Amino acid sequence: MLRWIALVLIVILIGLQLRLWVGNGSMHEVDALRVAVKKQSDENARLRARNEALGADVVDLKHGDQAVEARARTELGLIKPGEIFYQVVEKPAGASTTLPPLLPAKPAPGTPLLGSP
Repeated sequence: MLRWIALVLIVILIGLQLRLWVGNGSMHEVDALRVAVKKQSDENARLRARNEALGADVVDLKHGDQAVEARARTELGLIKPGEIFYQVVEKPAGASTTLPPLLPAKPAPGTPLLGSP
């Protein structure tokens, strides 16, 4: 009789161990869920920071003319009346850095020279 009870308890223990390591809700599944929760938490934190930055931009655009002006200048290339727009163009990566020698230029007839009235 004692042998049968021990045998039944061993079978139950094996069944529980099998479920713990392999079945639904096993240790492997719990670890995978922990990794997924960590990944989602990181993504939520990144999106929360992005939303806060966008919220600050909205407040600036609603309450300040400087933010609207800065956006118009950078994104649309707008300038105020009377301003002069200068565009700086960088050299392509493969362009040579040495300049060719300058040749004296002759001004067209009737062109005023710098410094002349």
